[in-house]
Amino acid sequence: MIPELGLVALILALCLALVQATIPLAGAWLDDQSWMGLARPAAWGQFAFLLFAFACLAHAFLIDDFSVAYVAHNSNSMLPWYYKFSAVWGSHEGSLLLWVLILAGWTFAVSIGARQLPQAMLARVLAVMGMISTGFLLFLVATSNPFSRLLPNVPADGNDLNPLLQDVGLIFHPPILYMGYVGFSVAFAFAIAALLEGKLDAAWARWSRPWTTAAWSFLGLGIGLGSWWAYSELGWGGWWFWDPVENASLMPWLVGAALMHSLAATEKRGVFKSWTVLLAIAAFSLSLLGTFLVRSGVLTSVHAFATDPARGVFMLAFLLTVVGGSLALFALRAPVVKSQIGFGIWSREALVLVNNLLLSVAAAMILLGTLYPLILDSLTGTKLSVGPPYFNALFVPLMALLMTAAAVGMLARWKDTPAQWLGRMLVPAMAGSVLVALIAAVLHERSRFAVAGVCLLAAWMVLAGLRDILDKTRHTGLINGLPTLGRSYWGMHLGHLGFAVCALGAVLVTTGSVERNLRMASGTAIEMGGYQFVFLGTKRIAGPNYVSDRGAIRVLSDGVEVAMLHPEKRVYHAQRATMTEAGIQAGFTRDLFVALGEQLDDGAWAVRVQIKPFVRWIWLGALTMALGGLLAATDRRYRARVVPEAEGTHIQGVQA
Repeated sequence: MIPELGLVALILALCLALVQATIPLAGAWLDDQSWMGLARPAAWGQFAFLLFAFACLAHAFLIDDFSVAYVAHNSNSMLPWYYKFSAVWGSHEGSLLLWVLILAGWTFAVSIGARQLPQAMLARVLAVMGMISTGFLLFLVATSNPFSRLLPNVPADGNDLNPLLQDVGLIFHPPILYMGYVGFSVAFAFAIAALLEGKLDAAWARWSRPWTTAAWSFLGLGIGLGSWWAYSELGWGGWWFWDPVENASLMPWLVGAALMHSLAATEKRGVFKSWTVLLAIAAFSLSLLGTFLVRSGVLTSVHAFATDPARGVFMLAFLLTVVGGSLALFALRAPVVKSQIGFGIWSREALVLVNNLLLSVAAAMILLGTLYPLILDSLTGTKLSVGPPYFNALFVPLMALLMTAAAVGMLARWKDTPAQWLGRMLVPAMAGSVLVALIAAVLHERSRFAVAGVCLLAAWMVLAGLRDILDKTRHTGLINGLPTLGRSYWGMHLGHLGFAVCALGAVLVTTGSVERNLRMASGTAIEMGGYQFVFLGTKRIAGPNYVSDRGAIRVLSDGVEVAMLHPEKRVYHAQRATMTEAGIQAGFTRDLFVALGEQLDDGAWAVRVQIKPFVRWIWLGALTMALGGLLAATDRRYRARVVPEAEGTHIQGVQA
């Protein structure tokens, strides 16, 4: 009975989404206060019904209701309860339900947290989000019902959750990633609402900024969690594989970063209005593209699921409708909006433009490398693999240029910056970064040019940020001036610091990793990277839903034990799937990583041993960027009521 109640709740949520998508928009057109007032209660009701539906599905998992097909396919009675709960979003139907729930949650948050918006603007924003919800709920109810029954042939037990997903990282990774993916719908809704209203001004940009920044932060944190999961769970020891689904999450993150900077320029100086709207459309469109790639069956990936062609066609049609409709509206309205404000070549506006171009080109390069093999295969049947050599050769130089421009942009002023003054500000940062690069080149024996280069760029960004802080507090003094700087200012510096740390970690672990694949029997020892790894053998242990051969490897340094690593080879009962669990000793400057391969003769094992320098800095940088973004999003000035400027740009034509 409870699953049927969940399905009824989904249908009622769809009905409320239709109301939210139509009546408030008509009310804004007709200036009818009562119709516009329906936007908030419709959003609240939709969120409540979806939360109830999600609870019904979670209940079915927790009580092992295998009469529900989705539960039978993705759970098992021996599965620990916390994995039963995370199995709710472990495959297509449940993850889509989580998607629409998070979308309704963002809509609810906007309806509560954007009270400073004029009623007509809020009605348009919520109506656009209602349209998006309507599309996804139709997709869910029509093609992906998570409450379908297997009556009367109810299996005695379930097929179990995919063993790859039985990891703590997968409890948190999808919800946080979806918070970012779906969060860009808010920026998209604000952009479409502004085009419909016919006004693109500083007030619109200010309303959009905290929501965009929060979505970007969640997406970055989700990407970081996915990278950490791949590193710790897949047994390869890599942190990024340029997998197509990984690329699908990175593209909107890059465009979202460009959108954040463009919104700042639009708010402060009234420039890049059309470009900012286009970036908002692109960020959400790329989020939808990622959803299509995962759910259409066109990709083979550890991240992908759902191979039903009907679902892929529905998702593609929805994607084309959203992208085509929004671009058509943009084509009709945006050309009328022309920024007449000039700026100098060394102004912050110019450097924001450089930032936008580099991030957009990087996203386009990834999009080409991801989609070209798929398009070529569908048109000609030719199989082509685009791998790390392509992405690294193009992405790394673009990020180097981005770091160079970001440091200059932090110190540049709006409108124009005297070149001599900017040069004097940058000289100390340049001198310090060159010194850091020289020290790194001397201390690092491998890939000195690459290490010196990334140390130069990272120090360049950090020292330029410190120089900017000193400049901002020069009149009040450092101690008295620091508290006066706003949250958005500190969030900016945390974001730039996190980017520098992440880049530093990525290059250092790529150039400095040491790896050996070898045969080890009990008592065998090897020397590598200043450590001695002693294999003590394996023993059979039983888990809740698997059996495991658990190895023991003692790690010594100068005769002193520094770690005891326990890699495992697990066989899961229900699916008879074999999985590798790496043994990892984490450290601030290096990780010791050991994974078991196949069992060989005479009790020996194939073993992969790796030393990964500074790999944790990648995720530390991602976390720092996310915290910086969330801090900036909580700036108090975004919660203050904004009166739209009288000189705001109006688009001629019919008001929507």
